[in-house]
Amino acid sequence: MLKPGATIEEMRAAFRWEVPDRFNIGRAICDVPAARDPEAVAIIDAPEGGPVRRWTRAELKSLADGMAYGMAGMAGPGDRIGVLLAQRPETAAAHIAIQKLGAIALPLFKLFGPDALRHRLKDSGARLVITDAEGAGLLAGLRADLPALERVIAIGSGGDLTLDALVAGRGGHFEPEDTAAADPAILIYTSGTTGPPKGALLPQSTLIGHLPGVEMSHDVLPQPGDCLWTPADWAWIGGLIDVMMPALYHGVPLVACRFGKFSAEAAFDLIRTHGVKNAFLPPTALKIMAQMPDPPSLGMRSVASGGESLGAGLLEWGRRVFGVTINEFYGQTECNMIVSSCGALAPAVPGAMGFAVPGHEVAVLGADGHPAAEGEEGEIAVKAPDPVMFLGYWNRPDATAEKFRTVDGARWLMTGDRGWQGADGRLRFVGRGDDVISSGGYRIGPGEIEDCLLAHPDVAMAGVVGRPDDTRGEAIVAFVVPCDPERAGRELAEALKAHVAARLARHEVPREVRFVEAMPLTTTGKIIRAELRRQL
Repeated sequence: MLKPGATIEEMRAAFRWEVPDRFNIGRAICDVPAARDPEAVAIIDAPEGGPVRRWTRAELKSLADGMAYGMAGMAGPGDRIGVLLAQRPETAAAHIAIQKLGAIALPLFKLFGPDALRHRLKDSGARLVITDAEGAGLLAGLRADLPALERVIAIGSGGDLTLDALVAGRGGHFEPEDTAAADPAILIYTSGTTGPPKGALLPQSTLIGHLPGVEMSHDVLPQPGDCLWTPADWAWIGGLIDVMMPALYHGVPLVACRFGKFSAEAAFDLIRTHGVKNAFLPPTALKIMAQMPDPPSLGMRSVASGGESLGAGLLEWGRRVFGVTINEFYGQTECNMIVSSCGALAPAVPGAMGFAVPGHEVAVLGADGHPAAEGEEGEIAVKAPDPVMFLGYWNRPDATAEKFRTVDGARWLMTGDRGWQGADGRLRFVGRGDDVISSGGYRIGPGEIEDCLLAHPDVAMAGVVGRPDDTRGEAIVAFVVPCDPERAGRELAEALKAHVAARLARHEVPREVRFVEAMPLTTTGKIIRAELRRQL
């Protein structure tokens, strides 16, 4: 879709969606690439501490087809099937098989506790779950609360059926269900930063809708020699539809690695060892990697990041270490990859998350629902219809209706995020609507203050929120994880305030600094500011 040498404006003007009436993700990411070159590498399976195996496209297709045949008598179109697995070839095969059945995939994070799993499985009414022995053991204690769950299929022991038994003797091509592009395909639950997780139901077309943003964030993907990896779990939209599925669709080798615990050393070693040229690194991963003294220089072709805004310091560190500009992108589960920067097409601007991706109409709407003026803050919105846009919240028509707003006959999906657009066309992120701090007449986004604090050598992680204040409306409070716990105290707190005062505006200086041992994070690595506010 994206053409090297063209400007973003030229690409936006020339762009036209090509969404067929009938489309199946499983066919697109498995059957088509396998037919093109069956012996090409699809996945490099690199488990931590285990042997490396390179899976060809033909091998991946064989496993996926066997799984589809095995599950065909257990589930069909519209049924929900959970995938409780970490990054591994079987995870990709499970998603392909589910799509070929016309069923709905329910990605589940391996680090979910019992309450999180129970909520998602019960709310979705999942009939099957594909997992491993560890996951089967966890699910065994939940079965009494999950009457809809009929079978647990496990890699190894502990389930109702093993994966080996499921696929045994089931060979040959499995013809995918003739699904429409608008048919439901994936049910991903929101991170729950502002309430109980809701299931966002995504259509088959969501893969097509993601591709322009993925290509843009990776400086025009694919290119010869590309090899893609992310530490983001494939149960999260950032790992599943920003990385795993586009890599398979484009025929780019995909590295699958299951870190016991993410570390900078392990990440750098994996990139070097397996020749990773393209990576999606969430901000939390980048911040951890940036703490490594004397990191090696890597010859990357592209690095993308999304979820939280990056500061100028982290962008400069990325140029020095990766040899490329980190491309920031923006979206949310309900409507993802709609804004992106692209260093190959336009220079990055610190504080700007990028341009509206070709094919997506993104606007900043004011309080009256009309587009805000240049530089004026408002709510970021996406015009419907859009192939990447969700179909609605599972069993929540009220919440679905609240997500949209109609203005002058146009229907907009309201992200709930605050931002503004400059004369250069770039969009800037201010913060979640409920994260913006109103202090002394100023509306203050926490991201810039957090980035400033992270630039201090004694800060490992920082989260900023507002607390009620009779004089200012809200006072800024910074929660800080210090690099050295013994340094935590009044002296460091005052030094951090002075650090912010010297770099940002006076009204952005925290009135209070609280030192904590760990920061509350969602499973996708975002700071749960609602939890910080509760701690106040």
